[in-house]
Amino acid sequence: MKNLLFAFFAIILGNSLSAQEQNKQIVRLAKLVIDSAQLQRYNEFLKEGVETSVRLEPGVLTLFAVAEKERPTHITILEIYANAEAYKQHLQTTHFLKYKNGTKDMVKSLELVETIPLVPGMKIK
Repeated sequence: MKNLLFAFFAIILGNSLSAQEQNKQIVRLAKLVIDSAQLQRYNEFLKEGVETSVRLEPGVLTLFAVAEKERPTHITILEIYANAEAYKQHLQTTHFLKYKNGTKDMVKSLELVETIPLVPGMKIK
């Protein structure tokens, strides 16, 4: 009986630890409006920056960018970082700074929306 109770509590504690780890993730939406005359060049910077970040940075879990079908200059990026430290490190990388500095005159507006995952354990396949 003691072994059964111990196993039960170990499972419960193990699940709560993984939930705590998931809660440390940074999940946000970056909503941008891009100058239409520079959209193609912006998309080139975006593609390079996203692909490099996900490939080289273990703490960058997802950078998934989409454009609105009817308004292709309106872009939303789902950003998921392992934790706040991974996000801070990302902001200092050469590839992020290249993206940020290269696109600063292309971005008409930027809104960063902090989010709370409703199903935090859900994985993107």
